[in-house]
Amino acid sequence: MTLFPAIDLVGGRVVRLANGDRSRMDVYSNDPASVARDFLARGASWVHVVDLSSALGEDEAAREANARAMRAICQVEGLSVDAGGGVRSIEAMRRLADLGVRRIAIGTALVRDAALARQAAREFGDMAVADVAAKDGVVRVNGWREGGGLRVDALVSGLAEMGFRHLVFTDIARDGMQAGVDASAYRRVAKAAGFPVVASGGIASSGDVRSLASLGPDVVEGCIVGRALYEGALTLEDALAACG
Repeated sequence: MTLFPAIDLVGGRVVRLANGDRSRMDVYSNDPASVARDFLARGASWVHVVDLSSALGEDEAAREANARAMRAICQVEGLSVDAGGGVRSIEAMRRLADLGVRRIAIGTALVRDAALARQAAREFGDMAVADVAAKDGVVRVNGWREGGGLRVDALVSGLAEMGFRHLVFTDIARDGMQAGVDASAYRRVAKAAGFPVVASGGIASSGDVRSLASLGPDVVEGCIVGRALYEGALTLEDALAACG
């Protein structure tokens, strides 16, 4: 199982939100590239980067600061970057690909612009990642601020037909809360999708990581860990060891 330590960006700073709520934000670093280099030095091979300023529709200065941070992270040699947040056009995906991003997540368009999502999967192939977040079984879009009008199973069951082979599934109620994981939810989502998921939301301990790894590679291909790393509840080394 692949571990994706998370770098969430707001205005060029490394942050974490509680349940995706911008008003409940903690800042951990003003140097995202340094955080990425530290993850690499401690054994990570991937990093999950989210441009929250774009996802939340913040001003141009904040979005440009994040663009500079993304560029710097992509220049960290030896580290593969999985990126998303506010990716709502093919042009945005191409810009990320040109920076060297290895996986590009697209979320809102899965619900709001199916033609764009299909084009993304067709043009980017294995680089394209479906990014699905839900609360109480209902998909959320537009930086998690709006209901997508779909149940999770209804959306993910059509992803393979659209051309996607990778899926990040986030449990919003647990995200940024260190509340532990609901392994059964990822089993259900992977079954509906027909391919394994990257689990996101709530990981608080190496036990949580082990419980996800124990589901097997046909259910969970990776997991994203954020706040637990930044607040010392879980070390990167222990998380990597728990991945097996």
